[in-house]
Amino acid sequence: MSNLWKTKSLSQLLQNADDSEKGLKRTLSATSLVALGIGAIIGAGLFSLTGIASAENAGPAVVYSFILAALGCAFAGLCYAEFASMIPVAGSAYTYSYATMGEFMAWIIGWDLVLEYALGAATVASSWSQYVAKFMLSFGITLPNSLLHGPWDETSGYVNLPAILIICLLSLLLIKGTKESALINNILVILKVTVVLVFIALGWGFINPENHQPFIPVNEGEVLMGQGKMGFFEFFQSDYFGHYGWSGILRGAGVVFFAFIGFDAVSTAAQEAKNPQKGMPIGIIGSLIICTILYVLFSYVLTGLENYVNFKGDASPVTTAFAKTGYTFLNSALTIAIIAGYTSVMLVMLMGQSRVFYSMSVDGLLPKFFSDVHPKTSTPWKTNIIFMIFVSLFAGFVPVSDLGHMVSIGTLFAFSLVCIGVVVMRKTNPDAVRGFRVPLVPLVPILGVIICVALMAGLPIESWERLGIWLALGLVIYFVYGKKHSKINNQQ
Repeated sequence: MSNLWKTKSLSQLLQNADDSEKGLKRTLSATSLVALGIGAIIGAGLFSLTGIASAENAGPAVVYSFILAALGCAFAGLCYAEFASMIPVAGSAYTYSYATMGEFMAWIIGWDLVLEYALGAATVASSWSQYVAKFMLSFGITLPNSLLHGPWDETSGYVNLPAILIICLLSLLLIKGTKESALINNILVILKVTVVLVFIALGWGFINPENHQPFIPVNEGEVLMGQGKMGFFEFFQSDYFGHYGWSGILRGAGVVFFAFIGFDAVSTAAQEAKNPQKGMPIGIIGSLIICTILYVLFSYVLTGLENYVNFKGDASPVTTAFAKTGYTFLNSALTIAIIAGYTSVMLVMLMGQSRVFYSMSVDGLLPKFFSDVHPKTSTPWKTNIIFMIFVSLFAGFVPVSDLGHMVSIGTLFAFSLVCIGVVVMRKTNPDAVRGFRVPLVPLVPILGVIICVALMAGLPIESWERLGIWLALGLVIYFVYGKKHSKINNQQ
């Protein structure tokens, strides 16, 4: 059993990064890393989940939900930045866990990250196709429902064809090369950030103060608790919990947390950064700060333009709210920005997933097939192809709209382990060179764990059940293959 907890030394990790035969090309500047983070963050969460969280959970106080979610991300982001500057190797939280908590925990977190990136990309692809259909409809082109929905969707069809096509195209782009992918991502980031700023600037003057009253809608269960007519655990198990009030803000934070997923994907590209010691902290923290500011302003304007109750069941709350401004001629531009936002999110998620599998394969936990690098493009092209098939099938045939919570809970779990890892590494390897150091250790990492666990607790029980099933499948693969082929354990 002791082998399960064997860690990789920093020298081993850095040697992997310096292996010129297998190493990935260092082509990403600090600016590209910030853009990579923004590209992964701004997308499905901002353009769809803001409306859902305000209608069902927090009302106009979804602004507070974003701040709470950002706070948890900030603590985790600082911890990611320290690790990324100290261990500039592909693999993100998987690699960091290997160095701090051993192989078994590394496998669990790596498998968890695959869930985050693969199902996250599939979920976004499904929504992306709906916006593309709406955009084409504005030009008089109607796509049949049978090609926009899978056979198990509420609106039954044959296949979500646009979702399959975009996953395949982006996977081929990633095979082409990281530098080329980063260039496309930069263009998409500029486009969608510009339109987000336009939405905020134009919408601000049309805010109706009445839509923000009350800013925190009343939760009847919280009122009953205050009157001593309901106990806390009774309230926690009731339908009142998470439906407006302060508990709604907490549940809303767990929902909109999906909107922040992606900044950690920057760390998966550490082995391709030109100067990871400086570039990785800038990329992670910079993208998180920029996106948090945009999210708070965007959600404030959105709930000010339209009453939050009207967003219930609305698949496109942004266009609904923007109609209140009178700038309807910009609707097409807004839709293009949303499509661009979704596209860049999928691009970064697919890239992050392949880098995690690459690292796990290099360590022997997965077959060598997954770490084979293309001789010309220096990309893990076989992994890209495998997941192109896997993710596109998920996006095309499986109803993934209810998996957003599952992706969020997996990511929160990963963030918690990274925060714990910083404390462990400070004790076990205090003299390691760190390009960036988390301030106030262990306070900051502990606060990160507390907030992440609180957000996990606010998610539905189904999310915990699905996470358990996925991790159980991963454990079977680890004990059947990974443990036997582990390079670090076979050195003994």
